[in-house]
Amino acid sequence: MWQDTTEAIRPALTVLGNALSRVPAWAVSLIVLGGALIAAWLTHAAILAAAHRLSPGRRTYLQSIVEATKWLTRLGLLLIAFAVALPTASLAPETKDVLARSLGVAAICLLGWAAITVLHIAADFYLKGFRIDVQDNLLARKHVTQVRVLVRTLDTVIVLVTAGFALMTFDAVRQYGLSLFASAGIAGVVFGLAAQPVLSNLIAGIQLAVTQPIRIEDAVTVQNEYGWIEEITATYVVIRLWDLRRLIVPLNFFIQQPFYNWTRQAAATMGSVLLYLDYAAPVDAIRQKAVELVAQTKQDNPKVVNVQVTNTSAEAIEVRILVSADSTATAANVCADLREKLIAFVQREHPQALPRRRNEIVDPSARKLEPPLPPFTRHG
Repeated sequence: MWQDTTEAIRPALTVLGNALSRVPAWAVSLIVLGGALIAAWLTHAAILAAAHRLSPGRRTYLQSIVEATKWLTRLGLLLIAFAVALPTASLAPETKDVLARSLGVAAICLLGWAAITVLHIAADFYLKGFRIDVQDNLLARKHVTQVRVLVRTLDTVIVLVTAGFALMTFDAVRQYGLSLFASAGIAGVVFGLAAQPVLSNLIAGIQLAVTQPIRIEDAVTVQNEYGWIEEITATYVVIRLWDLRRLIVPLNFFIQQPFYNWTRQAAATMGSVLLYLDYAAPVDAIRQKAVELVAQTKQDNPKVVNVQVTNTSAEAIEVRILVSADSTATAANVCADLREKLIAFVQREHPQALPRRRNEIVDPSARKLEPPLPPFTRHG
């Protein structure tokens, strides 16, 4: 039976061989390589359809991984098919060598892309259980900050390593790199000085991720500007100020310079209201009114910590009301509302407590005239 089948298809194979012998070599190579790429594309489509069929219904984590790596796996299959079909193509040795080097560079870049993709998928999977849009988000902000800073730092390292390996596939670049690193002269010093800011920021990013002096959505005061940590990149930190401006600060600033972190230990924070009043101000009445006003607010769990006279001057006293709240936004709203209502209370109930300047007016006619000074005489 096998012999009968072979004899039946032998004429067709002979016709196909004669037809291919008349086709130019470059066309045959194009057909072989194109067929390999089409076969890889169809194989990937079949695998993708089977993966979707195995996880029907709602979007599972496995399905999200398949979607995130769809182009990555497709490109990998195309490269494998091209590499397998390349030796069978009737091309010049120089052309095959160029294509082989290009495939090597593409494979290195693909591995770097795969490493970054896997890193981001793992980070997203790890952060699924942490939410920073809740009141008690200290633990979530800690993990989000660590993961984001480390991911961006590793992204930079992966890109640099991938670019280095890709360049080292070319002989001219490899020899230049070896001679450059072997010289250990002025070029090395210049390279070290030029790379110092980048390396210092990378090291600062790792230190921030481990020690965590700041976290995402921490309330901080940097260079006399109050705001919240909005984003931590590989080289700088974005601070969202209270008036929606953005302050951009290098990473190494938070390692080398002092700053205020109002939510370092917990998400709850303190707010203060300062009133400058006359010495006749009834501090006890203001204290009772502050507690009453804070208890009436509609914000979440605010309370008055203390009311104290914290400073005095020749013309007024400084009364400070400290308020605690579950978040910085709540504390800011409570303090603004309390400041407005306390000023209205003092104006309405105790106008004598408003700051004023005292001057003593003396009637010149009632002033006692002093005797004139004796004339100046020179002695000796």
